[in-house]
Amino acid sequence: MKVLLTGSAGFIGSAIGAALEAEGYDVVRVDLMLATAHGDARPPAGTHHLDVRDAAHDRAWSGVLDGVGLVCHQAAVVGAGTSVADLPLYAGHNDLGTAALLAAMTEHGIRRLVLASSMVVYGEGRYRCAAHGDRTPPIRSVEALQSGDFAVYCDLCGESLSWGLVDETARLDPRSSYAASKVAQEHYAAAWARQADATAIALRYHNVYGPGMPADTPYSGVAAIFRSSLERGEPPQVFEDGGQVRDFVHVDDVARANLAALQATAEAEGGRLATYNVASGVPVTIGRVAELVAAGAGRAVQPAVTGRFRLGDVRHVVASPARAEHDLGFRARIGPEVGLPAFATAPLRPAAGHQVV
Repeated sequence: MKVLLTGSAGFIGSAIGAALEAEGYDVVRVDLMLATAHGDARPPAGTHHLDVRDAAHDRAWSGVLDGVGLVCHQAAVVGAGTSVADLPLYAGHNDLGTAALLAAMTEHGIRRLVLASSMVVYGEGRYRCAAHGDRTPPIRSVEALQSGDFAVYCDLCGESLSWGLVDETARLDPRSSYAASKVAQEHYAAAWARQADATAIALRYHNVYGPGMPADTPYSGVAAIFRSSLERGEPPQVFEDGGQVRDFVHVDDVARANLAALQATAEAEGGRLATYNVASGVPVTIGRVAELVAAGAGRAVQPAVTGRFRLGDVRHVVASPARAEHDLGFRARIGPEVGLPAFATAPLRPAAGHQVV
């Protein structure tokens, strides 16, 4: 089976490509090699240097799509964004790029899609009040954050809320330009599935880490940023009080989830989008992440809990992996207590701006 893999030279795309080839798929690789992710690197051998935004009208795409039966769409601008000026960047590459690719797929009779989505579509996670049950907390105020109060509170009684596991039926509440673009990608995929009587699966990745992750950039994951601090001889800088709870999932597990999703598209109901959390199933605080990376690096450095914060950051978001296990047969194999210390010495790709040949 021939599979088109967009974003194939990226951190996650590279791992997926290797897993697909190991399973005998004929992988057609496409990557634009955006400087924010790849610096001055050249496309790897066998990679089509194409822009998904051109998929619906560039003749080069016709040859690439011929004979393809499945599409695994990983290409995207990632990260929370560094300013409001990033909005057109995300809307162009992520939203327009996905829409153009879907149009081209339909023209070529391709009706099976796996889309890389993200846990950021949820915004804040699930919360429960001891007195009032499940509640949707208001956005944390700047004044509270500045005072060092990072908790979330019940909108009815004002008591602190406890976190719970978020499943795929949760509301979508994007808090950043990246998050808004991921919600839009899912909506385009859902509309395409209905209109084309096609099958689409969106995988909502939680915090992905592992070998080949980009080094410290404004778009890197927090585990890579912690590691970069340690390599400079500095303690990892932990925002808020370090008590934010997340799920960190290893890139090898993410690749396995994509394999399971691609296989599932052959049997999934047409005309709809199915969504799945891709997570380790092991909640961990950001403070603990810093400790695990430091321990793996063998550095006797305590993380620095700074009390700093970023507007738009959520307090807790932790996934329920139950639907992915039930429907796709996917369960993560690498937990954070093993994977994060190993990540401290795993090979990374150079920071953007460095030449790679």
